[in-house]
Amino acid sequence: LDERNMARGPRKHLKRLAAPKHWMLSKMGGVWAPRPSPGPHKLRESLPLVVFLRDRLRYALTGREALVICKNRQIKVDHKIRTDPTFPAGFMDVITIDKTNENFRLLYDVKGRFAVHRIKAEEAKYKLCKVKRAQLGDRGIPYVGLHDGRTIRYPDPLIKVNDTVKLDLTTGTITGHAKCAVGNLVMVMGGHNVGRVGIITNFERHPGSFDIVHVKDALNREFATRLQNIFVIGTGNKAMVTLPKHKGVKPTVIEERERRIKQDTHTPIAVLFKVLSTK
Repeated sequence: LDERNMARGPRKHLKRLAAPKHWMLSKMGGVWAPRPSPGPHKLRESLPLVVFLRDRLRYALTGREALVICKNRQIKVDHKIRTDPTFPAGFMDVITIDKTNENFRLLYDVKGRFAVHRIKAEEAKYKLCKVKRAQLGDRGIPYVGLHDGRTIRYPDPLIKVNDTVKLDLTTGTITGHAKCAVGNLVMVMGGHNVGRVGIITNFERHPGSFDIVHVKDALNREFATRLQNIFVIGTGNKAMVTLPKHKGVKPTVIEERERRIKQDTHTPIAVLFKVLSTK
């Protein structure tokens, strides 16, 4: 290769049109978007703190104001102060703002976007993590690797890959776990059904390909997704965390249309048209 055409280190910029759609950045709001820093979550599976503060909570009008909020040590992610405005917060992370006494957990809504889900202080003391690997390390020490980059040594021997552990954010220790098994409650964290919640009905094993999981939601609608896309959030039908609006039940296109029509009929413009049409 010609040295003049070779890359000079990691990319540090991100065009706004190339940013993930679930950030919901306006197309005409500028050329650039905040590129997430390297961290515990992937670029397209995370939400930078500046987007959370400016575009979700509207606590900042500009990126500069979001930068000042972070540099003043006002924002905590998983009980750790984060001063980087482009720190990548991701699925199940707990964001705390002490000055306003607010706690948020990043969860997907049924359209695959990160919802602004407020939680109580008691629930903000823990988070759920998916086990990505469970093996032996140096000197035969067992450990588990979690979806947010953590490594926990000497776990319970019953914890296996794809299970979910309940992590105490104060001590960093595992206080409980839920098995990836038929009958347990899961949330989909990837694929076409991202954000949907349901109970596992059965597994399909495909050696050499992707294992498939069949899930049934609260309205008995069945769907299927890859095993790597599911995240166990409870044993039985009881969730270990509170869920955002719609509780992970995705409405059909017809139901969504009827809801919007019903919503539009109560707007002042719709009422005015209705009055004028009756005269």
